[in-house]
Parts: sequence; C-alpha cells; structure tokens
Amino acid sequence: MTDSDVSTLASADDALFRPVRTGNAFEETVERLLQAIRLGVAGPGERLPAERDLATRLNISRVTLREAIRALQEAGYVESRRGRYGGTFVNETLPAAKPAGRQVAPNELEDVLTMRRVLEVGAAEAAASRPLTDTDRTYLRDQLAEARTEDLSEYRRKDSRLHLAIAEVAASPTLTSAVADVRVRLNQLLDAIPLLPTNIDHSHTQHAAIVEYILVGDAVGARDAMAEHLEGTASLLRGFLS
Repeated sequence: MTDSDVSTLASADDALFRPVRTGNAFEETVERLLQAIRLGVAGPGERLPAERDLATRLNISRVTLREAIRALQEAGYVESRRGRYGGTFVNETLPAAKPAGRQVAPNELEDVLTMRRVLEVGAAEAAASRPLTDTDRTYLRDQLAEARTEDLSEYRRKDSRLHLAIAEVAASPTLTSAVADVRVRLNQLLDAIPLLPTNIDHSHTQHAAIVEYILVGDAVGARDAMAEHLEGTASLLRGFLS
C-alpha cells in the first residue's frame, strides 16, 4: 500500500466516522456504518474501530452505537465476537442491497424523499396554523395512539395512517391526495429495508412531539419536528438502498 493509499483511506474513514447530528443519532449511525461497509472502508471480514473510539468519533453514546450495531447484526451485515481478539466484524457475505425483484432507479429514492419532505413538512405546519375542531383533535390523538402498535406487521400501515391524518387536518384535500400518492411510493421503498425496533421507538417519540405541536398551534415547532422525523427515515433508506 502506498502513502497515497493510506492518505485516501484515512480521509474516507474520517469522512464516514465524523460526528453525527443529535436529532436522529441512531438512524444516522446506522447509515454511516452501512456506508463504511458498502464503500469498502470496512471490508468483508474486517473489524470496525473499537467501540469506545467509534462512539467518540461519531459523538454518540456507546448505548446508541451498540443499538446501531445490534440492528446491523440482525440485518446480517456484521457479527460481534468476544475474547481478546473480539470486536465487531463485517460479515464475509453481505445481504443483497435490494431484495430480488425490487430495483431502485438512480433518482427514485431522492425524488421520493424530496417530495415527501416538501409535502409533509408543509402539512404539519399548515395543520398547526389553523384552528382545530374538537373532532380534529380527537382524530389526531386517536391516530397517534393507533400508531403506537406493538404489532410490527401493522406498523407500516398505522404509521402511514397517522401521517395522512396530519395532512387531513390541514384541511386541503389536494394536499392529502398528494401526501397519499407519495406515501404509496415511500412504502414500496420502506418494504425493502428491515424494521428496526430502536427506530420505531424513536419514531413514536417524534410522532408524539409533532402531534403536540399541532395541537397547541405551534407551526414552527410542528414544521421542525416533522423535518427532523423525516430525515431519520431518509437516513435509513439511504443507508440500506443507496
């Protein structure tokens, strides 16, 4: 390996293991680790940096790092070994980037994510900006409660229903239709990645915050909370599908 090779690897390593943002630390950590594996910074059979070092470089807690590693272990990307020469190692054989029969076109992912961000962030802001009826409030609270399902087979459907409910209380049928159309495309992409319990728990917390901002009429809070929530999902999709 030449000096230039060492320099290139160090640069790529530093770029991928730079500090993550705190709003979606788990999701962004999963994305970074997947990028490191996919780009060969951590190749098949190689060990990831030590947990203490990696957590420091990513500026996250070791608990968050362990949750991300556990998610990737369950998805078949890494394995943890004990003992003197233990650590987290990239599996020799990696899962296919996309399931058989589902190919994501080069610009499809970013197109869906951009449309979703524009529509759903706007929907949350619009919903919080208008006077809500008692029916609107009850409806939102009911959909939020439904979305907290512990049945993973129902999670995508009930999550979708809550996001549509937010668009509905914005009182624009055209907006609701557009959000529904994008959600259909989004769910096709979400079905191509695993459900991660830590991400679902985080989403529940974010959902509650978004709904609360809407109920108290805080348009800026609703907009910002929705943007942060959507970026967490975007990080996972980019990590698994890019």
